[in-house]
Amino acid sequence: SLSLSLLFLLFALAPLCFYPERVRASMGAGGRMSLASEELGNRAPHARPPFSVGQLKKAVPPHCFNRSLVKSFSYLLVDLMVAGSLLYATKFITTLGPLGWIAWILYWIVQGCVLTGVWVIAHECGHHAFSDYSLVDNVVGLFLHAWLLVPYFSWKYSHRRHHSNTGSMSRDEVFVPKTKDRLGFSAYFLNTPVGRLLSIIVTLTIGWPLYLAFNVSGRPYDRFASHYDPNGPIFNSRERMQVLISDVSIVAVGICLFKLASAYGWLWLLKVYAVPLLIVNGFLVLITFLQHTHPSLPHYSDAEWEWLRGALSTVDRDYGILNHVFHHITDTHVAHHIFSTMPHYNALEATKAIKPILGKYYQFDSTPVPEALWREFKECVFVEADSSEEAGIYWYKSKLSIE
Repeated sequence: SLSLSLLFLLFALAPLCFYPERVRASMGAGGRMSLASEELGNRAPHARPPFSVGQLKKAVPPHCFNRSLVKSFSYLLVDLMVAGSLLYATKFITTLGPLGWIAWILYWIVQGCVLTGVWVIAHECGHHAFSDYSLVDNVVGLFLHAWLLVPYFSWKYSHRRHHSNTGSMSRDEVFVPKTKDRLGFSAYFLNTPVGRLLSIIVTLTIGWPLYLAFNVSGRPYDRFASHYDPNGPIFNSRERMQVLISDVSIVAVGICLFKLASAYGWLWLLKVYAVPLLIVNGFLVLITFLQHTHPSLPHYSDAEWEWLRGALSTVDRDYGILNHVFHHITDTHVAHHIFSTMPHYNALEATKAIKPILGKYYQFDSTPVPEALWREFKECVFVEADSSEEAGIYWYKSKLSIE
């Protein structure tokens, strides 16, 4: 099944994300802080930082903020060439006999990873980090995201608001944690091993389309919210026409896919397109979830929230070789939240430059991805404040009891 394919992918990647030689301990200011399982009691700093965005920007070499059209397109073309070569190679799978299914599984995994890299570049277009030209960014982003069945402008606007309100309990747009009083009775089942496994499977397989269509795990609104609804509460009046353009692009791609299926068969389309896309969606949710969900990370009420404090409420992760395939969106996410218009190919250098200033405010976790995913689903069930003195600062908790 497709769900099992995703689970296979998760466990297949475990060796890539595990480095026994890496010491899981704090390396101090300027080093990478590893927040391993035994260190979950070490919370990230939540006080107002002793540095400013301006100081962080001065520490970054100026060229890191330069966006090169040639360089950006070169990364994109390499990804598209690899994806095209993989697609072409599928025509030979039928000659492999019983080994064909192994080849299909390898194709799904590799193609899913490569297309996730394409997704990251499209995401950069939404941040105006692809080039100096907004029109180029929007055309490229619209084309790439449409073929990945993502409404480009709709997601661009909601995602920018996520960056503008990261860590806010009332205004953040995605993976907004619930307080204990907002949990349903199902939380008691979902906090068991079986329920946790079911939650992970559902999240990685249909979590992304549920978010786009029904705003599941997104910011609560007082009425129905959807990324496909131009008149929905997510968007303002100036954005509605572009949201409609996004919808039209999805319909256009849907028609193209229908014609391809009519010509080559629905099974062919399922194998060469649908399964890799499912893996892309799974990676997208996995990466985003783990960047913003960790027992050490705080969330803030309106009274406590400040942009920089919120931007620092994220954690870099290590996906091994996939850091390169995913254009380092995984291990430079802290820098990305501070400088969202910086192109991905300069993010590593920028991260290295700001770490000495960030000190303990920089969060990095080298826990293998499958282990971290299970741990975060177990430890990050709801948020609450520790005391009335810090009522506006919320921390993840997991202990539930039936009153």
